[in-house]
Amino acid sequence: ALVAVGYTLVFGVLRLINFAHSEIFMLGMFGAYFCLDIILGFTPSGNAYNKGVLLTVLYLGIAMLFAMLVSGSAAIGLEAVAYRPLRRRNARPLTFLITAIGMSFVLQEFVHFILPQIIKGYGGSNAQQPIVLVQPKTQFHIFSATVSNVTLVIVAAALVLAVLTDIAINRTKFGRGIRAVAQDPVTATLMGVSRERIIMMTFLIGGMLAGAAALLYTLKVPQGIIYSGGFLLGIKAFSAAVLGGIGNLRGALLGGLILGIMENYGQAVFGTQWRDVVAFVLLVLVLLIRPTGILGESLGKARA
Repeated sequence: ALVAVGYTLVFGVLRLINFAHSEIFMLGMFGAYFCLDIILGFTPSGNAYNKGVLLTVLYLGIAMLFAMLVSGSAAIGLEAVAYRPLRRRNARPLTFLITAIGMSFVLQEFVHFILPQIIKGYGGSNAQQPIVLVQPKTQFHIFSATVSNVTLVIVAAALVLAVLTDIAINRTKFGRGIRAVAQDPVTATLMGVSRERIIMMTFLIGGMLAGAAALLYTLKVPQGIIYSGGFLLGIKAFSAAVLGGIGNLRGALLGGLILGIMENYGQAVFGTQWRDVVAFVLLVLVLLIRPTGILGESLGKARA
């Protein structure tokens, strides 16, 4: 859901599907890992550390902030290098789309081939050896579901970030600027809103949320830090944004929640191998019934 917000924010402001956003998430995973490994000094081993609740929360908070910094900076850099020159030349939407896909591969191959030359032991073809700060332990029963402590931490942190983002977009002056540019960029500019600043901050917010999501993801899948690790999750996040109504912030959050529930339901009923299939079949069915998504505007009101 948090990664889906990045897709929907950029689409709302630029009408651009930023397919490189999944690689911004991937860079956040490596940023969190670098912070835990190099800055905080945890030795990758795959074995869980027992630092106590308060210290663990502190370390995770520091790693999350660092991951948000890495992803946010990468998102701003991506906008400045790849998309801003195209906007200034009034490039066609197809050019933006091709550029986004191209930058996705550029970032993947940077981590695959170049990062190992810069930081020994990072990137390459193999996943990073896990750093496990929180050992998953099944301790809670909610209705008929069994939930681990790690899952509860992830859900709680994601909810807090989602609520804060919703407040920032809907209750602050900056958020009004984003909505104004999304609705009518020309009028917003005439009213004194800096469109370039809004675009830059939109990429920054989306990138920082992807970085936060990256840290939470590594708690659940510590062995998933690899150069291609953002690809499938990026597709799912984009699907969540489309499912909820791309361009609608709350729709992205709702779409992520529904997609996650259906994935786990499909896994429980049909088996692990059908988990992704159930989620994407749901997406297709919803789009057949309502092409703009659950909370998306009707086609008659959609902006061309």
